[in-house]
Amino acid sequence: MSDMRKSQSAGRAMEGPHTRATFGLILAVLAALAVALPLRAEEKIIRSHGISTFGDLKYPADFENFDYVNPDAPKGGEFSTWAFGTFDSLSPFILKGNAAAGATIFFDSLMSGSMDEPDSMYGLLAHTVEYPENREWAIFHLRPEASFSDGTKVTAQDVVFSFETLRDKGQPAYKVTFRDFIGAEALDDHRVKFSFKPEGALRELILTAAGLPVFSKAYYDTRDFTESTLEPSLGSGPYMLDKVEPGRTVSYKRRDDYWAKDLPVNVGQNNFDTIKIEYFGDYTSAFEAFKGGAYTYREEFLSKLWATSYDFPAIDKGWVKVETLPDGNPAGTQGFFFNLRREKFSDSRVREAIELAFNFEWSNQSLFYGLYTRTDSFWENSTIQAEGMPSPEELAILEPFRGQVPDDVFTEPAYVPAVSRDRAVGDRKNLRAAGQLLDEAGWAVGSDGLRRNASGEVLSIEFLNDSPSFERIILPFIDNLKRLGIDATSERVDSAQAQEREKKFDFDVVINRYSMSFTPGVELRQIFGSQSADLEGSANLMGLKNEAVDALIEKIIAAKTREELNHTVKALDRVLRAMHIWVPQWYKASHNIAYFDLFERPYTDNPPPSTLGETAIWWYNAEKAEKLNAAGALQ
Repeated sequence: MSDMRKSQSAGRAMEGPHTRATFGLILAVLAALAVALPLRAEEKIIRSHGISTFGDLKYPADFENFDYVNPDAPKGGEFSTWAFGTFDSLSPFILKGNAAAGATIFFDSLMSGSMDEPDSMYGLLAHTVEYPENREWAIFHLRPEASFSDGTKVTAQDVVFSFETLRDKGQPAYKVTFRDFIGAEALDDHRVKFSFKPEGALRELILTAAGLPVFSKAYYDTRDFTESTLEPSLGSGPYMLDKVEPGRTVSYKRRDDYWAKDLPVNVGQNNFDTIKIEYFGDYTSAFEAFKGGAYTYREEFLSKLWATSYDFPAIDKGWVKVETLPDGNPAGTQGFFFNLRREKFSDSRVREAIELAFNFEWSNQSLFYGLYTRTDSFWENSTIQAEGMPSPEELAILEPFRGQVPDDVFTEPAYVPAVSRDRAVGDRKNLRAAGQLLDEAGWAVGSDGLRRNASGEVLSIEFLNDSPSFERIILPFIDNLKRLGIDATSERVDSAQAQEREKKFDFDVVINRYSMSFTPGVELRQIFGSQSADLEGSANLMGLKNEAVDALIEKIIAAKTREELNHTVKALDRVLRAMHIWVPQWYKASHNIAYFDLFERPYTDNPPPSTLGETAIWWYNAEKAEKLNAAGALQ
């Protein structure tokens, strides 16, 4: 893969504060729902056009569009980009098959997120949501006009079907996502109620329900949800399938009859007639295809290409624009992740020793042209990463877990990887320290130069890799590991093999990147929670099982204020870093992009904090496109 691998965040299948009702309205609501919803007299019912985790919603009930869009953006044209590897399915919610990029585009959810708020959602399929202050249940009121692409109406029964299908037949990780749901029920055709366990993650369960992709129950009466297919499911979203060539290309076309195109959450969005993704098996061919105009937008993740290769004729002629834009998200958790299910990685001293053998400073200077900064935190480039010694608030959170977490968490600053000299790949000081750790862990060097434990087993490590471009990074790392007496190898596989082996946890060390949120919550159960460690296909690639980590995750989920959340996330960050479950890699807090000059966007230098929004809020300039076509710039 590239230097910055595509995100595999745990919360990718699910994409916020409220307006208080007047007392009279509350009485009216209670009267209307007296039969369906027996309530305690003291409960206050909130009814709102949106919801957030903390604080107030930015946009009022009568907002016309989000601030970051151009409400007058024209519709038309094609946006094309690329993806790595291959695909054989348009079913993104099941374990079987490898789904095409963008295959969730067919489906609307009950509510839609905002790009300029970290944890807010506003009405899409549902025009309002009502819930008690304790958030133990929520009723979503569906828009009567909401419809699937075949014209049939979206009903509460479809929502219930979608929830139950994902829970029972979707990827195993959905069982973790829906762990705190009691269930869903259709009160009538336009009202669906979700009930949550009182001891559950009540702060954000409504948002989880609001982000549920909604399927057609009638459609699946004659189809098996668990089977992968290249037939797109019937959806209510803004796009439908245009063309598909398995493993090569997939394109989606905008629906002129999209029922929600004029809703405030969609004004100025979904502007391209076609969104097309071209697949490539390696970065070199993908880059060469872009230079030749085979696709029109590229975010560059390979530092060598960015530093040395963006000087081709199309740039000189002004056909292609090259820009670096700020990335307001946490930088992402990217690294070499250990498979803790393997006994050889059970001792943290072994893992720390392996980490010491990775010379980031040499890699950055020799391979990355000095473009990157070393990652040390799971929430790098954010205000919620742990720094220095723990604060009194963090210590109070961590104190109950003495003996369950490394002692260094209490006595040392938050762990930061050792700095290596950049003049040579092998830093003698760090390698000596690594060797001492391996000796202490019982892995002694034998007469043949290999390290063995008391049972005579050789310490071997295989890196699972599906990218030619990553070999230049792995091989020097392997050389250092061999100097330590570790039998280290790199196993090159194709993208499909890599995905299957990752699903089944068939690896020693794997390269991965998680996109982390400013408002972490239930997705942490999938990434770091014990319940997901042995679920095939889960995001917990490491197989991490730790009761203290589980408890900290639950404290994050249950946090009542953002201040409490931030302190608890920092405490968890300290613990995870001290456990040495990964070899942290690098980050760059910016987007390196190149695109043919036929697009416009509603911002100049400062995109919305969470995303560039290129497929959502950019638009096609037909006049520019005509000039490029006339010049022969595009294929």
